[in-house]
Amino acid sequence: MVRIVTTEPVGDNALTVYYKTADGKLHERMLFRADESTLSLAEAGRPWAFDASGAEFKLAVEAYRIHLAHMFDPMMAVHTSNVEPLPHQITAVYESMLPRQPLRYVLADDPGAGKTIMAGLLIRELLMRADAKRVLIVAPGSLVEQWQDEMFEKFGLSFTLFSREQMEASRGATCLTTLT
Repeated sequence: MVRIVTTEPVGDNALTVYYKTADGKLHERMLFRADESTLSLAEAGRPWAFDASGAEFKLAVEAYRIHLAHMFDPMMAVHTSNVEPLPHQITAVYESMLPRQPLRYVLADDPGAGKTIMAGLLIRELLMRADAKRVLIVAPGSLVEQWQDEMFEKFGLSFTLFSREQMEASRGATCLTTLT
């Protein structure tokens, strides 16, 4: 929003407008008839008025609550995922892995110990806390699609599979699978 100080006509289809911004600086701009549709009249009022829609306010508050939820719910990933982790998985993720950030991990436990769930909880927690931007999962070839499906079904995480075609298309550049 700006406050118009004065205007000067420039021919039939143009106008020089002198205006002040909110910080008090004076500017000028030439406007043409084609610019008319982009202008609107704003009413002066309190910038903090409580006249917005209640539904929009509730939506904004809920978004902010979700954004800060990890500060109040230390196991946010457990409560927002489609899994019921076992005690040893919660201990591994929340007592061993998360406190030791920014370490990188290799989960290589016994078959059936819940590596997928531990990895998913860790990844989801790191993403919600904005501590991770990219994630690479290395799995045996026969299990890659199973991992991809389970990460999506249980944690809502979509991964792109790194393939030979991607490697050839990269023309020698290093290419890693990233979380999308």
